[in-house]
Amino acid sequence: MRTLLLVSAFAASLLAPLRALDHAARERVQAMRSPALDAPMRAVTHGSRTALFVAAAVGLVSGPVGRAVVGQAVVALIPVNLAVEGLKWTVGRTRPDGDTRRRNSSFPSSHAANAAAAASVLTRRWPRGGLVFALLAALVAFSRMVLDRHWLTDVTAGALLGVGLSVLALQALERWLRARRASTAS
Repeated sequence: MRTLLLVSAFAASLLAPLRALDHAARERVQAMRSPALDAPMRAVTHGSRTALFVAAAVGLVSGPVGRAVVGQAVVALIPVNLAVEGLKWTVGRTRPDGDTRRRNSSFPSSHAANAAAAASVLTRRWPRGGLVFALLAALVAFSRMVLDRHWLTDVTAGALLGVGLSVLALQALERWLRARRASTAS
């Protein structure tokens, strides 16, 4: 029991600077919040998932390249969402607005993770659009902070998970496809 308390105290001391950063970032973002900013941020937040579905539908009917990108997005988004939802349930972090429902935990941000994963997939296919894709993903993450649904570390962790897991998933897909082609060629 004593060891557990020591480990908990050590972990809390490591997290203290991050908590201070979260609170400082929240204070700054909330200080600039206004009804004029809330409406577009809600549109970004709620439109981000709709945009993924619309993009998938367009991709599916736009030929082989579009279908390939949609397939890559699905392969990338599955592990991202499994990891995010598992972490949400495990961590159980209270949202900045006070919401304490464990199934809707603040850490990490699924909006930021999905937007970053989608940006990563799109950038692999269309590298010239990388900056635009990254800025759109950052806007989704920022909207979550403006609407007081996530802390800075939530959106940062979500974005890092989104990019990292999507890259790993697509690398695994490429290895699998190469192995499959090699086995059918021989």
